[in-house]
Amino acid sequence: MKADALRGHLDPMILAVVEAEPLHGYAIMEALLARSGGELDLPTGTLYPALRRLERAGYLASEWSTVGGRKRRTYQLTSAGAKMLASGKQEWLAFRSVVEGVLRPGEA
Repeated sequence: MKADALRGHLDPMILAVVEAEPLHGYAIMEALLARSGGELDLPTGTLYPALRRLERAGYLASEWSTVGGRKRRTYQLTSAGAKMLASGKQEWLAFRSVVEGVLRPGEA
């Protein structure tokens, strides 16, 4: 999948992945890859800055823990993040409808 196609959609996808349970960064990458059928193989240089940006914005909260002697940061959705995710889902549905209307005229 082209990186340009993700522009504007990555944040809600990250929030959707941590909606059900808190996850550490690598688990978020794995969940995105699995949920996308292998299409979203994000490099760490894309995911981790996005996680930091979402945390600064108040959409994610994080805490450090030690598992197997290794420190890992776990991210969870905040109430502001849940609102942003709901908004992102609505925006996606509207965007999808517009694109489908253009690409499949007469089928909508």
